[in-house]
Amino acid sequence: MLLHPTSLPSTTGCGTLGAAARDWVELLGREGVGVWQLLPVAPPDGTGSPYSSPSGSALNSWLLDADDLVDGGYLTARQRDDLPPGSNSDQLEPMQASRRAEALGVALAQSWPAQSLKRQAEFRRWCRSQAPWLKDHGLFMALRRRHGGQPWWQWPPALARRQRRALGQARQELGPILLQESLLQWHLQRQWLRLKQLAQAQAVRLVGDLPFYVAHDSVDVWCHPGLFVLAPDGTLAAQSGVPPDYFSATGQLWGTPVYRWRRHALQGFRWWLDRLQRQLELFDLLRLDHFRALESYWSVPGGDATAENGHWVPSPGIWLLRLLHWRCRRCHLLQSDGRLPLIAEDLGVITKEVEELRDRFALPGMKILQFAFDGNPDNGYLPANYSGDRWVVYTGTHDNATTNGWWQALEEHHRRQVGELLGSLVVAPGWQLAELALASCAELVVVPLQDLMGLDDWARFNTPGTASGNWSWRLQEPISALAGHLQGYGALAARYGRSGDAGAGSSGTGGAC
Repeated sequence: MLLHPTSLPSTTGCGTLGAAARDWVELLGREGVGVWQLLPVAPPDGTGSPYSSPSGSALNSWLLDADDLVDGGYLTARQRDDLPPGSNSDQLEPMQASRRAEALGVALAQSWPAQSLKRQAEFRRWCRSQAPWLKDHGLFMALRRRHGGQPWWQWPPALARRQRRALGQARQELGPILLQESLLQWHLQRQWLRLKQLAQAQAVRLVGDLPFYVAHDSVDVWCHPGLFVLAPDGTLAAQSGVPPDYFSATGQLWGTPVYRWRRHALQGFRWWLDRLQRQLELFDLLRLDHFRALESYWSVPGGDATAENGHWVPSPGIWLLRLLHWRCRRCHLLQSDGRLPLIAEDLGVITKEVEELRDRFALPGMKILQFAFDGNPDNGYLPANYSGDRWVVYTGTHDNATTNGWWQALEEHHRRQVGELLGSLVVAPGWQLAELALASCAELVVVPLQDLMGLDDWARFNTPGTASGNWSWRLQEPISALAGHLQGYGALAARYGRSGDAGAGSSGTGGAC
């Protein structure tokens, strides 16, 4: 199942890692659904997008559950009740979620001196174990707040260039906020690990999602400017995107800095390996977004307003993946069959070289069923055309319409093609595409919850290329109300020989190619 935790039901305006998340994991396990895929759990940007984070190693403070903090004695019930209220609507509101998280950090810091010496020692040990990303994250977020949300390259030069004296002075002046940020991250880590342990007990694997690029205005770029193609003043000298194609005459411009790969190579890819290891310690599997950029990437001049004037630049992905395999073996993070715990997001126009890189490391690629029905019998997204079983097949992803919304927008001749392939009248598009996916030879099937619920496009999570109205859909039903959907999905999977622990690199089996 694909569901982001911000969409879980709550009375605070945003889902959390608390009781509803645990109920969701237990329901998945009980109904034999062996994989929960999430979007990135890093702090989102101002629009709520988890794919443009100011801090790639931190967790999203919106997800911290206040009720669990009260139960653990870290907050009083009155402190919880005094937090800014969240919205009870079916839409998440980023400003409200941010204000509540900030107030939660203040409350945790206020109650911290009353905590036991044992807890305080545990916290200090954890902070030391998470250096340096935790200290850098806290200082970056505190300085952002001090400078009214301005990007780091517009801060005073001594801070933008990370001069030691200026950073030391800032740490002294911002000490209370640094404590708040560290406490938020500590409690988030504790609640996440509790959820992960429950998932392991329920035989539910957690699948994360990692953007290939990091945000320009992020602690990652601020702390390591030499690893990115920047101008001397910190602005973009080159930026990421994809070239013009059938869907866009000017291409896509993403506005994130591209990597200075030679510097990464000289440092043994340490920054990348640390970034990936952090995520693989949180998740059982990781979907690497825009995998094709590990083979070559589209580099656009930093000042351009479109992606038309970019050019392809080779990437050293083979060396990075070799080193990652070595580190994962050393840290016991490889899958049971010895493969890297990665899923390659290889959608779009993919070259032979990208496929060879994916296959060299036996990584599963992605198939989207909503892309399969264009009238072309050779369409690579049609299950009959899958080569081998190393695929993760989706009805749709967070970037697609819900399957009901997709079906309603289809032209009649495409509807007929879907019906002919399914061999039946299409009356429940989400369920019927889910069955088509389960009957395929792909080793893993992922279905967004909205498709099982038969929701229209008002429940769509993201529309690429738009700046508002995204990342905000939330469940209003309690988790118990989803039992029928999950029970039916588990029974349908069992009909096609898919066990609850099936997934990339597991022993589960799908249909025959």
